[in-house]
Parts: sequence; structure tokens; C-alpha cells
Amino acid sequence: MENIHATCIALNNRGILLTGASGSGKSDLALRMILEKGAVLIADDRTDIRRGANRPVASCPETIKGLLEVRGVGIVTPPAQAETEVFLVAELVSSLAEIERLPAPETTLICGYPVKKIKLYPFELSAAHKLTLACDEKSEAG
Repeated sequence: MENIHATCIALNNRGILLTGASGSGKSDLALRMILEKGAVLIADDRTDIRRGANRPVASCPETIKGLLEVRGVGIVTPPAQAETEVFLVAELVSSLAEIERLPAPETTLICGYPVKKIKLYPFELSAAHKLTLACDEKSEAG
């Protein structure tokens, strides 16, 4: 098992890893996905990853299980679940200029499995909608 700097949520039982630097918006986007799209929290800021039967599996370290840091508010306890298979990695970037308008499909290897990867500016109003579209199984790559 490996522990990575990422927040993980599950949307319709499809795990989404939100990666990026500290302060890049991982927890904020996770909160919006939970409140607006019905996602559930797997892990905030630190995520355990292991090789599953068909995909990587994400879970939460015991010490932070079920906890989400909301900047300016504190620690909250949103709907959560123990683990999820990872279907998408969203690399959070600091500006829209870092994202191609029509990017070629991209994957990243996690525990030896190719996982679809996108770049996303998390503070854009449509970020939660874009993440939902990218996680749709019809748009899956890899």
C-alpha cells in the first residue's frame, strides 16, 4: 500500500483522485462534488492506494477517516465510504492557461493500471460539472 498526497471522492461508485499542490483546491472541489453532485468522501489530503483485482483501490488512513477540512470553517464530516476503485485522476492546475482546449486522451499508471487523467482548474464555476462529465463511463480512456 502507498500513501499519496491526494483527496479522493466517489461519484456513482467511481473513484476520483484529486491531485495537486497544497492549497490547489482539492478539498474545496471535493466539498462541491459532495454538495452539488452527491459524491461521497473517501479521503481528504492523504489517500491510501493499493492494487485491486481490476483497478487501483483508494481508502483513507484511519486517523483522518470521514473528515474533510473546509478552509475558513474547520473540519466537517460529510457522507463518506471506506474505499473505492479509482476511475479518474484530476490534476488540479493553478490557471486555465495550463489546460489545452481539446486535449488528447491521457492516462497515468497507478499500481500498474492505466487510469484516465485530466487537468482541471478547480475554481472555475463549471469544475464540478466538468469532473462529472470526465468521470462518465462513456468518456473513459485506458
